[in-house]
Amino acid sequence: MKNIFYLIIALVLFNGCEDFLDTEALTQKDTTNFPQNEEDVEKILIGAYNSLNVAVADPQCTYFYAAELAADDRFGGGGENDKLMQAWDKLMNYSVDASKPFWKARYQGIFRANNVINSIETVELEGEAIARKKGEALFLRAFFYHELAEMYGDVPLHTTTQPENIARTPVDEVYAQIASDLKEAIEVLGDAKYGEVESGRVSKWAAEALMARVFLFYTGFYDKASLPLVDGGAVSKAEVVAMLDDCINNSGHGLLGDFRNLWSYTNTHTKWDQVSGNGVDGEPLKWAGDGNKESVFAIKFSNFADWSTTIGYSNQYMLHFSLRGGQPYANTFPFGQGWGAGPVNPQLVIDWQTQEPNDEIRRNGSVVNLHSLPDYKFGGWNDFMEETDYWQIKSVHVTAKTGVDSDGNDTYASSFSVLEFGATDNFQLDGVTELTLIRFSDVLLMHSELTETADGINQVRARVDLPAVSYTLDNLKNERRFELAFEGRRWADIRRWGDAPVLLAQQEGQPIYRASNPTTMRAFGGGYKARYEATNGGFFPIPESEIALSNGLLVQTPGYEGSTGAYQGW
Repeated sequence: MKNIFYLIIALVLFNGCEDFLDTEALTQKDTTNFPQNEEDVEKILIGAYNSLNVAVADPQCTYFYAAELAADDRFGGGGENDKLMQAWDKLMNYSVDASKPFWKARYQGIFRANNVINSIETVELEGEAIARKKGEALFLRAFFYHELAEMYGDVPLHTTTQPENIARTPVDEVYAQIASDLKEAIEVLGDAKYGEVESGRVSKWAAEALMARVFLFYTGFYDKASLPLVDGGAVSKAEVVAMLDDCINNSGHGLLGDFRNLWSYTNTHTKWDQVSGNGVDGEPLKWAGDGNKESVFAIKFSNFADWSTTIGYSNQYMLHFSLRGGQPYANTFPFGQGWGAGPVNPQLVIDWQTQEPNDEIRRNGSVVNLHSLPDYKFGGWNDFMEETDYWQIKSVHVTAKTGVDSDGNDTYASSFSVLEFGATDNFQLDGVTELTLIRFSDVLLMHSELTETADGINQVRARVDLPAVSYTLDNLKNERRFELAFEGRRWADIRRWGDAPVLLAQQEGQPIYRASNPTTMRAFGGGYKARYEATNGGFFPIPESEIALSNGLLVQTPGYEGSTGAYQGW
């Protein structure tokens, strides 16, 4: 049975944990008497991990989701009434509280991480195991703030469990805390290699990789030379390179033999002609599964999801990013169906074919031409918006044939996970494949970018039988775009490189379908470039209810005040 290590305790202890942590202590546990020992610390830490899944219960409210749709390689999509999907794509506001569940989940996670960190220091708990737990909490706090800072810019910085109404903290201070947390985490997490760290747990290698990611965004977007630290010091480029060297040489992580084995369409239950035969390493194509050596940090899921408190234990991104439903599974096999968010911009495929014509392994392993599915019906439930001829196949449901009915027609499970893991045959709940947030190929590409060498680039290219290239920034940009397509990093990349205004504007005029009728993408709110500039470089609106709760101490992100930038739909 597929599961996640923090599931059971999290369900018992941490649904609404702030309710008991902040209550006056009589017979209950609160922040004055809990945690007291290593076992208590572990329970609180599990709650911090659990908040990763809490956010996934409302995936379209998250940074990963918004960033995927806002970037130039995808449109909003969904049905005519799925205006939030379309609004993220256009950097416009549809709901005044669009990202409230994400904001709440991230600050919930920060509270729990703070409780671990502060309690260890207050109670003076010691030992290698305690140090590691503190390192995990430091990483999680850094990760949560990293997402908040890329999504909103300056955000309230809380490092204690004491309730405090504060304004947006200057962005340099936020990044100083992120860098300081990661620096300490790297020092205390230990050198256990891949395979020696419990699946789902944070490792030193994940912290080193996240430090590089944060460094690249902060120094690129804000035009800085180094990453600040809380004590007044800084993390230099040379130090970040040394961290990546350590991760590359000592982590035990590495590239899989075949790029396609990263994605679940190569599972043994789904017989898809396009991935039949052997891979580039001569071995049969076969999904490597969750927790493989290329996955450095991921959100884990399970088959325990239900419609109450545990929906986040199903990978709801797969539901949202699957083809819009409304037709038999036979029409879309091997791909399942869902809500239809994120149609692929045809320009990505054109650029890919032009710039890397021989990159068929990655291109065909990342994007499907819907015309290659002979029975596919455009339009979904006759309301599919911004649909294109292409769909990403990295984060989608993958169906499997289960037999033949009395009429001789194939029958299908909504996901291969029904056969593989015993998941419920329900396309809204059976997404159990993990969401990899940091992949080893990203580590190699970040190393190439920071060192301005082609070593990492060419390792990634060799895996898909492409010839070596020399280092140029353009080569690096192309490699990141094609290798990491649809994995949540394109938005940050084009922002930190300064490429976003031009690339976003090129979405206008692209061919799309509106309820199966051909048309073109048009400008909204003055156009993509205008919206990017109005929002200070692609930041999103904070929930209006949080502004109200702060009694006006919080202020809205520029570009979203009042009716400015309000999305009304097509």
